[in-house]
Amino acid sequence: MEPTVSDKQFRFVDRMEQDIPQEPLLGANRSAFQEAKERLFQNTLAKVGLIIIGVVIVMAIIGPFLTPYTYSEQNLLDADVAPNLQHWFGTDDLGRDIFARVWVGARISLFIGITAALIDLVIGVIYGAVAGYVGGKTEEVMMRIADLLYSLPHLLVTILLMVILKPGLLTIIIAMTATGWIGMARLVRGQVLQLKEMEYVVAAKALGSGFPRILFKHLIPNTVGPIIVAMTLTIPGAIFSEATLSFLGLGVPVPLASWGTMTSDGLVGILTGQPWRIFFPAFLISLTMFAFNVLGDGLRDALDPRQRK
Repeated sequence: MEPTVSDKQFRFVDRMEQDIPQEPLLGANRSAFQEAKERLFQNTLAKVGLIIIGVVIVMAIIGPFLTPYTYSEQNLLDADVAPNLQHWFGTDDLGRDIFARVWVGARISLFIGITAALIDLVIGVIYGAVAGYVGGKTEEVMMRIADLLYSLPHLLVTILLMVILKPGLLTIIIAMTATGWIGMARLVRGQVLQLKEMEYVVAAKALGSGFPRILFKHLIPNTVGPIIVAMTLTIPGAIFSEATLSFLGLGVPVPLASWGTMTSDGLVGILTGQPWRIFFPAFLISLTMFAFNVLGDGLRDALDPRQRK
């Protein structure tokens, strides 16, 4: 006879009871974004860069309002005054407050750098993605055009356009982006050449997805990591290019101030005993470029799929 089992031999228990050993819970599944964010914030230099960028942006917004002086207000009686409690960063040869001018200059330099990087991003991503996906003779022609433009010295092209066009912020941005997008285009093309043979792209084609959908829904989103890193490293390059143009006298028109124009104006201060005139704008250019570069390096490591656990 088969043994009979009585209900009294069993009882329902709560899994939370202490006498029931609990199985160790596995870590919750984390997305690639969460892992990348965790790795980014484990990078000390990247965190420092992010904090510096945040402080510079905040000061660019509120800095000019922290002093009673405006960036263009001249007072020859206070010319070449060293930093003190009244003028925190001192004054220039026209008696203008350097503290106010530095943070107004931060607005212009950051605006030019970020805008130029965004334009390079849009043009470069679309151009490179189309060239990489279409392939064949179309890609050959597109990339030879890009190579031809890339062979031209970027600074020389920028200076020529600045001389030909009317000076101003728009002219600076146009001159800086005339050939600045080529690096992004070549990067995206290389990524798309690898991705377009992946199974999910082939499946999308088989399901009848058109060229725009495959490009903007499948290919470009999967290149976002290298794109973000490249853009982060493009911004300091654009800021430095603007500073170079301004230093050569091709920057924003008077009375606007940028870090480059202030550095150019303050160069004479080294010889005449007013080093603060060049120190503060030059220091902020160096600090901002350092911050963007270490942040870009941190993003590169964080978004690297080989670093995923």
